[in-house]
Amino acid sequence: QVQLVESGGGLVQAGGSLRLSCAASGRTFSSYGMGWFRQAPGKEREIVAAISGSGSRTYHADSVKGRFTISRDNAKNTVYLQMNSLKPEDTAVYYCAADQLQGFRTVLPLTGSEYDYWGQGTQVTVSS
Repeated sequence: QVQLVESGGGLVQAGGSLRLSCAASGRTFSSYGMGWFRQAPGKEREIVAAISGSGSRTYHADSVKGRFTISRDNAKNTVYLQMNSLKPEDTAVYYCAADQLQGFRTVLPLTGSEYDYWGQGTQVTVSS
């Protein structure tokens, strides 16, 4: 069982930056693949970024590539999402999620159904 707690959301002007953190409980954090998802009002949840347990493999959605960076610190049981050059369309609730089967996968999971544990979400609002 893994518990995930996101933090770092807030209100920022367009062009600004935020860093989201997701702290995980448990002693086997490095065995979980991690992902960041977001859901805007009236829209479906979408993948933002994913990272393997070791951190050696990452994925970033085209919509955030070059602006957002996912990373993790396994010693701190934490995954991060650095968000730069924020746009109003980045406004959403951001969720982190953990995949317990990442050791059996050859590719990073990009759909919500492939993740087993979810945080409560943190609101990011970008004003124009």
